Amino acid sequence: MADNSRKMSYHAGEAKGQAQEKASNMMDKASDAAQSTKESVQEAGQQMKAKAQGALDAVKDATGTNQ
Repeated sequence: MADNSRKMSYHAGEAKGQAQEKASNMMDKASDAAQSTKESVQEAGQQMKAKAQGALDAVKDATGTNQ
């Protein structure tokens, strides 16, 4: 009986460890996805800023106020 209890306890601990590992892996993946999204948004923002500056410079050139 004690042997059976010991085996059950071992398997419960093993299952808990596996669940914790899976949770940790999922958190790592979520963190990586969030970081990637952040970098994509920052890059898009930089591109928009550059395009806006280019448009402003083009207007200034066209109106002769870029001096």
